[in-house]
Amino acid sequence: MGRVIFYEDRNFQGRSYECMSDCADLHSYMSRCHSCRVESGCWMMYDHPNYMGNQYFFRRGEYADYISMFGMSECIRSCRMIPMMIQGILQNEEEKRENFMGQMYEMMDDCDSTMDRYRMSHCQSCHVMDGHWLFYEQPHYKGRMWYFRPGEYRSFSNMGGMRFMSMRRIMDSCY
Repeated sequence: MGRVIFYEDRNFQGRSYECMSDCADLHSYMSRCHSCRVESGCWMMYDHPNYMGNQYFFRRGEYADYISMFGMSECIRSCRMIPMMIQGILQNEEEKRENFMGQMYEMMDDCDSTMDRYRMSHCQSCHVMDGHWLFYEQPHYKGRMWYFRPGEYRSFSNMGGMRFMSMRRIMDSCY
């Protein structure tokens, strides 16, 4: 079970709201959110309601001024708890073209550079078989990130044309 406490102002000041599950719109509970304490679990935070906009990964810890820490231009507007994973093999199949066409690669562990490992500069679709993953727009886990849970992602073009260059699985060490 995850738990995060959001605060309206920096340094854990102002009104607070405790959250233990996904929240599509924090504005329903507070006018703004500029700091938080993640007491347990791992969370994806979004700078727009309904899990839209830029995504940010938060694990257990205190974030007194996360806007400065992560270079965010907006405050958190929605959040999604990343469920605890069952231990086992994680698989992630990727395709170079939309709708699972083209060359296929199967990944079962972190990849700090898809270009170095697979000579793949981009891919257009992905099938996450098991586990939870963070995909990064730059090699070595840098830049904007996207959270993927098990499912089929047939076209990245309808996700804002995202391109990723590295990926990391999220382990149950968050709990």
